[in-house]
Order: sequence, then C-alpha cells, then structure tokens
Amino acid sequence: MTKRTVIILAGGKAQRFQTTQENWQDKALAQLDRKPLLVHAIENVRNAVDEVIVVVNEEARKSKYQNVLAKNHIENVRVVTDIKIDHLSGPFIAILTGLKSTDAEYCLTIPADMPMLNRKVTEYLFREIKDSYVAVPMWPNGSLETLLMVLERSKTLKIANVLCQLGRDRPDGIIRGALNILFVSPLAEIKALDPELKSFVNINSPEDLSRLQPRQGQGAFMGNLRLNLGELPVKQLTRLQNACVERDNSNFLEAVKLFSSCAIDLEKENSFFWAAISREYEAKSWQNLYKENSRDELIEEMRGAFLKASQNYGSEAAIYEKNGCCLLTERSKADKSWCESQTKSVK
Repeated sequence: MTKRTVIILAGGKAQRFQTTQENWQDKALAQLDRKPLLVHAIENVRNAVDEVIVVVNEEARKSKYQNVLAKNHIENVRVVTDIKIDHLSGPFIAILTGLKSTDAEYCLTIPADMPMLNRKVTEYLFREIKDSYVAVPMWPNGSLETLLMVLERSKTLKIANVLCQLGRDRPDGIIRGALNILFVSPLAEIKALDPELKSFVNINSPEDLSRLQPRQGQGAFMGNLRLNLGELPVKQLTRLQNACVERDNSNFLEAVKLFSSCAIDLEKENSFFWAAISREYEAKSWQNLYKENSRDELIEEMRGAFLKASQNYGSEAAIYEKNGCCLLTERSKADKSWCESQTKSVK
C-alpha cells in the first residue's frame, strides 16, 4: 500500500494570470528559471513521497502535460483527468479526483503554481498530522492555505464524497467536515525549515514570477493548534448519502426523515458542522415538498429546520472564532446568515 502521495492541482483557469493582449496562457507551464511551474512543483516533492499524481480538467491538457513531463525527463508521474460531476468543478473536484486515484494513507495537495515548496516542509506536514485528519497551514491572521493540505485519505475521501453529493464544492468544506484538524503555523517550526517561507510563494500573475513573495499576515496565531471537535460521524455520513439519493430521486419525504434523524444524532454529539448540514438539507427537502403541495404546515417545518441549521452554524463559528481561525469563522457565519435569510424569505 502506498503511504504518501502528492496530488498536484493543475486544472485551473488561471484568470488572474491572463493579460488582455494575449491568448490564454497555461499558468502551470509558465517558465521560472527555464522550467515550467509544474515541473518545479513535481521536482520539489517527488523524493519525499511514494507517488505523484497531477490532476487536470480535460483530456487535451492531460496529453499536453504528459508531453511536457517527457521533455523534462520526468518519469513515474501519473496525470489524471477530473471526474465529471454535474454543476461542480474547480479545485474541490480535483482534490476528490486525486483522493479517488490512489490508495495512499496520506495525501498532500498542492497547487501547480507553488513552485518553491521545500522538501523539509513537505516531510514536516506529513510527520505532524499524526492522529488528525487534515493538516493545513494557518497564517497569524487566521487565513488558511486551503489548497496546501495533508489529508488522511480514507476519512477525507468519505467527507469529500458526501459534500459532493450535497453539491458543496469548497475545499474548506473538507477541513470543516474533518473535525479533527491540525492548524500549522508557518511562523513556528516551518520557519526554521524554510527561513524565507519560500514554500508559500504563490504565482497569481506574470509579475509574481519575478517577485516570488510569500503571503504575509499579521495576527495572534503563532504556534500550531490541534483542534479536535469530536469523532467523525461515519454512520451519519453514510445516512446523509442515502438521504441525498432519496432527494435526487424526488423522494422528498423520505429525504426529510433521513436528514432529520442525522441532525438529531449529530446535535446530541455537538457535531455542529454536520448537524447544520443535515438541518439545512432537511429544510431544502421541506421546500421541495412545499412546491409539490402548498400546505402552510410545510412552511413552518421548513423555517424550523433552517433556524436550527443557522444555530448549528453559529455554534461552529464560535469555536473557530475562539481559536483565531478567521477563514472558517467567516465561512460558518456566511452559512448561518444564509439559513437565517431563508427563514425570513419564505412566504
């Protein structure tokens, strides 16, 4: 069994990298020190792992990248194409595709436009994850490197599959869903391994190729934080998947029952993210039932479920806010606000 795999995310549109005067430029193939960024990304990590997988969004790109790797004498790297899922795309689908393409115990995801990742930093992230399901760098201001993560594959694949069925495609959803998370400070042990923090250089524009500046952030978070918000509710996640199947088959009453039963169990365990998800989709299923049969009692059920979802998201946000994780606080509060708005907008 493969122990460590790197999943390189190389299927983006690179909109910020484009100029108005030129045809579309593939950022992963932009040159830095006479090598494509993609080649840099591979060379930086391949000696620290057992397997490298490059994920792209289309077959034409796959063929192009395979040719580029051959010309640069890069061997034993697999290039795979995103799985196709209606209405979903982007880095979340690339991560899901990568997780499905390996049997590794742990996977490191990196974007192809991070050309200076230090091997010692790679090894450190793999080493430090330990019993957590996600290890992700968090800057002092609470922002996250959401595409640079070590994932415990079996658990996070389950999470990603459920989120996919629910139609949620933000990579930070995997972090929120994992519950057991290691937030790694770049300014603690990592800085001793990479004093200039070049590992976090991200190329967004052509000008960045000459600047090569890592992200900067001011704030209170200066050391690693291991946050355990409870056991991953595997049985309830399977039930959520079953609920999604019933919803997709227009069996909305059965979906309501399954989403509601999940929420009740999860609320008992204070598993706020997954309880909120369950209540939100219970409410959406009530909404579908109301469209079929406009009875006033269905509106009240819908409002009640959205309200409970909002409360659970609020509890989740409070935990992240207390621990200085600004990004996940914002995401949780945004979900809370949306659910609140639904309780007011329903006629």
